[in-house]
Amino acid sequence: MKIFVAVLSIGLLFITELAYSQSFFRFSGGRDAIVSLGTGTSTYFGDLKDPGEYMDAKPSLNVGMQYFFNPRISARAEMTWFRLKGDDRDADVNGRILRNLSFRSDNLEFNVVGIINAFPNGARFYQRPQFNPYGFLGVALLYFNPKGEVPSTDWDGNDLQKAGKYIALQPLQTEGVNYSRLAIVIPFGAGIKYKASPFINIAIEGGYRLTFTDYLDDVSTTYQLHSSIEDPLVQAMADKRHELDLPPLGLEPDHIRGNPNNNDGYFLFNVKVEYYLPSDIFTFKSRARNKGPRRNIQRNRRK
Repeated sequence: MKIFVAVLSIGLLFITELAYSQSFFRFSGGRDAIVSLGTGTSTYFGDLKDPGEYMDAKPSLNVGMQYFFNPRISARAEMTWFRLKGDDRDADVNGRILRNLSFRSDNLEFNVVGIINAFPNGARFYQRPQFNPYGFLGVALLYFNPKGEVPSTDWDGNDLQKAGKYIALQPLQTEGVNYSRLAIVIPFGAGIKYKASPFINIAIEGGYRLTFTDYLDDVSTTYQLHSSIEDPLVQAMADKRHELDLPPLGLEPDHIRGNPNNNDGYFLFNVKVEYYLPSDIFTFKSRARNKGPRRNIQRNRRK
């Protein structure tokens, strides 16, 4: 968390300093590209979430670039790190408490979305509206890695070496399924931008992610038979009822562990600082290469 706060603070200071160091009249022409840095919260929806519970915020951090094709339509590419978490111990339903499963996951999402602004920008970027609502829709690639906390003992009462540590659940195949930790995601949502200065916007944005996986939390279908699991660690991670001194649920086939009919999802709420890049920033290198020959020509003319 300290690293997260430090990176965000440095990034915000950099954008602010960059904005004030520019001459408004020098760069008052068209600017079609925007860089952004933001932070916010992430909320998980899945098998380890109580129905009707809409906020269980965890941190997120994002960086992106946006390009305007016309005064109202733009495209944005963005990278987001965020954390998701769910725990049966926090449930209001007794059956879920007795199931006693939990997870946490640090995730990376890369998305590309199209954005439609409610109002068009002016003839110049600094003539844009003071407030401008917008909506977005796109596609994303998600890397997720659910982890679980290792119990102190296995089902036979033997101590587990990794007790108290969080380990990746996908390699354990707790449900006997070798699912992928990459998933396609459909992001959609809305936001509003506030023109804080000629060069800077403050944006508030919320977006839901429709996923094509039910394993963000490593819970989806049924328990494995205890007799089919040789590794005591896998057995203890797949069925944690022994922590509550309860009998195992993996003694009979097809005992429900999760709901495979609904894929998992998540919601991201962000506050972003957006900075309009100078229109000639991408031609800087080519201009720098041409400085040398031009100076030589001027010297020769003087001679």
